[in-house]
Amino acid sequence: MITSPVAYWEPLWAAGRRYRQITDTEVQLLAEHLGPGQGRPALDVGCGDGSLARHLHDHLGYRTTGIDCAPSAIATATAVGDHPQFQVMDFATDDLSSLPDPAYALITCRLAFRFITDKGAFLDRVRQLLAPGGTFWVVTELAERRADDDPLKSLGITTSDVELLTSRWSTATIVDLDRLACFALHP
Repeated sequence: MITSPVAYWEPLWAAGRRYRQITDTEVQLLAEHLGPGQGRPALDVGCGDGSLARHLHDHLGYRTTGIDCAPSAIATATAVGDHPQFQVMDFATDDLSSLPDPAYALITCRLAFRFITDKGAFLDRVRQLLAPGGTFWVVTELAERRADDDPLKSLGITTSDVELLTSRWSTATIVDLDRLACFALHP
């Protein structure tokens, strides 16, 4: 369990570690499920190098803010260009009023949900910021997709985590991405 997200992630990003890039399948799913952003605000939680935030901004037309608790991740993201907006922030604990918008048409959490310690509190914060009719977009690994003796099994979320993630939404669309799953959740 990660007790201090910045203490865990910052050394990894500072050392140059990089993570799975957005796949063509994910790009297709984003277009199908989200459609054009038309300048509406989007928030990418745990944005890392900013690749998803940039895709939302450059290709789908969202006015995107990417946040990450690791300063080196944000430095990597901003080194690519000045858009979208990026800021250092721990979504789970920092003051949400420091975000540029009071509500978001889209909130994304790609490959980060599994690392959230208090998933219930995290989801409450997402619901607090999600605009009416908005979408919470989660891409995460599922533990059940790995063999019981696989040392990486702990990287996925459990069945009970999936139940927590998908409860209290009016609609929950789940798309299989091999070991990963994509969740499009609507209030």
